[in-house]
Amino acid sequence: MNDARSSILERVRRGTRKPSDRAAEYASICRNYTISGTLNSNQRLDLFADRLRDYGCGVYLCAETGIAGAIAEILTARQRKRLLIPAQLNALWLPETFDFVRDAGLTPMAMDAADGVLTGCAIAIAVTGTIVLRHTVAEGRRALTLIPDYHLCVLFEQQIVETVPEAIRQMRSFESAPLTTISGPSATSDIEMTRVQGVHGPRTLDVVVVTQSSQQARQW
Repeated sequence: MNDARSSILERVRRGTRKPSDRAAEYASICRNYTISGTLNSNQRLDLFADRLRDYGCGVYLCAETGIAGAIAEILTARQRKRLLIPAQLNALWLPETFDFVRDAGLTPMAMDAADGVLTGCAIAIAVTGTIVLRHTVAEGRRALTLIPDYHLCVLFEQQIVETVPEAIRQMRSFESAPLTTISGPSATSDIEMTRVQGVHGPRTLDVVVVTQSSQQARQW
């Protein structure tokens, strides 16, 4: 009983310390977890692609000059012709033989009727296979990336960091901007562990990774 009483009183004392004492206690916490990546650029790309494929994503590589061609090949294979795009998405990304509709306050019904959405992204995390959207004018508002059943995302090699702490440090500059994190197509499981895709967002996700090399577009 005395041991239990002493333990409870010590917890009370810790909880009622002055803020300066709590700050010192927080600063003294051992933080020997990984906060920076150790992989080179090729290893980081391979890890990111491996995570995405494990989630069921299509992953493609292309050079910056081949973005439009890669998008055309993917949309042709997916049999999708009419995609929504953010208001200020780079026009050089858009192949001419498809119909791209810029978002100017589209209704949820209009977004649901499209074949999908094409966006950029803010940052990507290799170890978790996560894409982060900041919802700028080049990435689209949140509804635009959640309602359509198909999402095609373009990101650049230099946007990929290895670890979550590295990503969080970069995201500090985003301030109060709304963020959406995507790790594969939307999926959930019910109490019987039946997996259902497309409940909370796009059922299908394809990712184009733009590299600094001059290689032709290819599935990764």
